[in-house]
Amino acid sequence: MVLSNKVSSWDKALELVRSWQAEGLKVVFSNGCFDILHAGHVRYLTEARKLGDRLIIGLNSDSSVRRLKGPNRPVCSESDRAEVLAALQVVDALTLFDEDTPEALIELLLPDILVKGSDWKISDIAGAEAVLGHGGQVLTLPLLEGRSTTGVIEKIIRACSPSEGSCETH
Repeated sequence: MVLSNKVSSWDKALELVRSWQAEGLKVVFSNGCFDILHAGHVRYLTEARKLGDRLIIGLNSDSSVRRLKGPNRPVCSESDRAEVLAALQVVDALTLFDEDTPEALIELLLPDILVKGSDWKISDIAGAEAVLGHGGQVLTLPLLEGRSTTGVIEKIIRACSPSEGSCETH
C-alpha cells in the first residue's frame, strides 16, 4: 500500500488538476514506467516541473509495464514505484493507468503542458492531439545520456556471475 496522499484515483487527479487550473496554476503532465528510479528520471522530472506550477505523473501499472517491457518487468511493483515517485519534491500528484498509453487519462485531465523525453516525436506522443486541441503545449525534454532502467538492469546482470553465484559490488 502506498503511503502518500500524492497518489490518487483518476477522479481525484481530475479534481486536483481542475482546482489548480482554477487558481491560475499551470499544470504539467508526464508519464512513464519509472521502474528503477535513476538520475535520468530525477533530472527529467525536475526539468518538467520547472515548466509549470504543478507536476502530475501518469504511472504505468504493473500489467501495463509487462505488456510494454516484457515478462520480467517491472522490477519494482506499482505501489513501490508510486511511493518512490511521490517522495520526490517535484512531483505534486500521480495516478496509475492500466492501458498501454495514458491517452484516455490525458484526455480526461487536459493538462496545460504535456511532456515526454526527447526520444519521442511530438506526433507520436499519446494525448498530444487532445492537449494541443485544448490550447495546451506538448514539449520534449533532453534525456540524461547513458541513463536508463534497461541500462541499470544490464549492468546488474553483467556484474552477477552465475558461475560464482554472487554479484560483484562496486
